Amino acid sequence: MSDHYTAEQVKQRNIERMGVALGSQYSALWQELAVLHLYWAEYKELFGTKPSRIDLMNQAAPAFFHMLQEELWDNRLMHLARITDSPKSVGKDNLTIRNLPGLIDDAALKTKVTALVGTALDATKFCRDWRNRHIGHLDLALATGAPATPLAMASRRQVNEALKAITDVMNALDAHYFDSETAYDRPVRINGALEFLHVLNDGIKTRDERDKRVEAGEYRMDDLNVDDI
Repeated sequence: MSDHYTAEQVKQRNIERMGVALGSQYSALWQELAVLHLYWAEYKELFGTKPSRIDLMNQAAPAFFHMLQEELWDNRLMHLARITDSPKSVGKDNLTIRNLPGLIDDAALKTKVTALVGTALDATKFCRDWRNRHIGHLDLALATGAPATPLAMASRRQVNEALKAITDVMNALDAHYFDSETAYDRPVRINGALEFLHVLNDGIKTRDERDKRVEAGEYRMDDLNVDDI
């Protein structure tokens, strides 16, 4: 996808090549997958890159960052479940990669995409278990400690594999219609988690230096001020 085109212009290009039904849903799914990759990259920047970053956040506000980690994790699993969901829920149509094979006219491409969707469904099965019994709903037995089937194992590796499987579905369409593919796993991030961590690191250093001055009785008057933020 070129950065020189708006989302609506890209959508119209997709519709011209793929037809209205496939082009519209492909465009919407492209946006969903791009956002999913972006948010997952930010999660990994914070919680899946270096132990020193975990230490940094624990020095600053451990309770808050623990809450943030859980919320971001649950939301990523929920997003993966949504994008691979059933075409209908409670009588309403859903945007999901499961719709794509039925919108493809080319027999060979339909067969290929159908197989890739099947792989993606297998790779995201754990997400739907978490969504159905922990995130979207609370399984009574699990919540009360009664005998219950444990939640499916879930790890960063599984999320990466799930994203790869969904990306393969989308890039099969890219390859067929545009002879290209999208590098979803290399999102452009500006003013994101890494920048935040640098500011946090600077703040902790400043706080520690202030605390040392106060403890030694060598503080400045502004060391005792608390900004109204």
